Amino acid sequence: MPRIAVPDGQDPLMHLWGGAAPGLSVPAAKFSDAVYNRSTLPLGEMEAARITIAQINDCNICRTMRSPDGPDESFYETLLGGDREVAAQDGRLSEREALASEFAERFATDHVGMDDAFWERLHGAFADEELVELGLCVSSWLAFGRMNRVFDVDGLCRVPEAHVGGRTV
Repeated sequence: MPRIAVPDGQDPLMHLWGGAAPGLSVPAAKFSDAVYNRSTLPLGEMEAARITIAQINDCNICRTMRSPDGPDESFYETLLGGDREVAAQDGRLSEREALASEFAERFATDHVGMDDAFWERLHGAFADEELVELGLCVSSWLAFGRMNRVFDVDGLCRVPEAHVGGRTV
């Protein structure tokens, strides 16, 4: 049950992100839209980070959302199963996908523990601009996925289509 009053007939998620506190929620929704429509990161890397944050946030919407143009279901099962290191070694995840997932996890759970060795691995695989994009994407998913969970709108509604690099999500 949503933790805010939702007008009769309105979708709780749409109310949270458009009707309630529109001075902030509408710009926040535009930032979320920019993450999906303006990022230059490959879809697999974005999805590796996104599904990692979805699991950390326990956000039903994010855990179950799939891009029709994205990786197959085994990709998500690999990440949700928690065997990222093994999957990177056996080729189920690329190095960059595994690093994007690890970045997301550490960003959300141990941001001060991102040591020089980790940053060296990141810089070996990503350009600075890509790392900033990844950080902005992860920030969005972490904050907005938690908003959905905190306000309990993540299981009662539909997610409108989003487009990622010309692909429908």
